[in-house]
Amino acid sequence: MERGPLVHGWADQQWTLARIKTLIGRLFHVSYTVEGTWRLLRRHGWSWQQPARRAIERDAQAVEVWRKETWPLVRAPRRRATAGSSSKTKPASR
Repeated sequence: MERGPLVHGWADQQWTLARIKTLIGRLFHVSYTVEGTWRLLRRHGWSWQQPARRAIERDAQAVEVWRKETWPLVRAPRRRATAGSSSKTKPASR
């Protein structure tokens, strides 16, 4: 695992539990669940990691513009405040 995912055939440098599970299966011919893989990694001193800060390439101003202008056009419209009715005996509900 220390050599990285590229060496083992994946296109990026990101290890996931599913990838590690697959690698264990390829190398040792044993099958683990994703949860079992996580427990095995913890037992051997590995821990999950998360980026400490945002990407350098992130443009906060562009994100804000997108959030204000594009997102309202893309998101799904809200449902009506009142519940609709499909009653066959109430003509107003058709």
